[in-house]
Amino acid sequence: MFEAGVFLIDKPAGISSFAVVSRLRRVLQIKKVGHAGTLDPFATGLLVLCAGRPATRLISGLMEGDKEYLATLLLGVETETLDTEGAVTSRHQVGTIAAATIEACLSHFRGSQLQTPPVYSALKHQGKPLYYYARKGIPITKEARAVEIKFLERTDGGTDVTGDVANLAIRVVCSKGTYIRSLAADIGSHLGCGAHLVQLRRIRSGCFSLDGCLSWEELGGDDGLDRCMSAMISIEQACKLLQ
Repeated sequence: MFEAGVFLIDKPAGISSFAVVSRLRRVLQIKKVGHAGTLDPFATGLLVLCAGRPATRLISGLMEGDKEYLATLLLGVETETLDTEGAVTSRHQVGTIAAATIEACLSHFRGSQLQTPPVYSALKHQGKPLYYYARKGIPITKEARAVEIKFLERTDGGTDVTGDVANLAIRVVCSKGTYIRSLAADIGSHLGCGAHLVQLRRIRSGCFSLDGCLSWEELGGDDGLDRCMSAMISIEQACKLLQ
């Protein structure tokens, strides 16, 4: 009988983190399942799930590590949610932005800084997520929090960008609690054209990477339980990784 373990899932776009939790609950036939850091529905990549009480007790420790993302920004368009899920709030022509200007902008965001959480986020206020209030037309602004961007580089060749709108692809390594949506919007604001996040993929969370992840399809297949048990990280292994 299953007792507890840690599972790595490669979440696809269009699926909520809660949906992944629910599917694992059904596969393992256990109610006590939680995630060590949510992913927005449009985002993809590594979701760390803990099943069984001994595993869920590890969640706070598993969330402490740095996160690594591949992200694509659309320069020239801003949205209310700072990503593809929200309505467009403004448009600006990008024109031509020199590669050196973009590099100077990125260098501005490297290191320790204060970041304001987006009003559309799962961060709690009086027991409810901020997006609950935002959807009711009552946006709640939380105080800026200290975060650290440990690595921030372009992955699109590093050339000038030109056009009415333009994509900007980056790789980010950051401390826990960093919102890549907010970083995207801040980069757009700094460049003077606005931006929002159109793609986001988490490729690392603390000591875990996409290696050995189960796909959404594997998790839901006829042999989902067998695959889960083969891929499971035991409590003992997880504890050693946290040391």
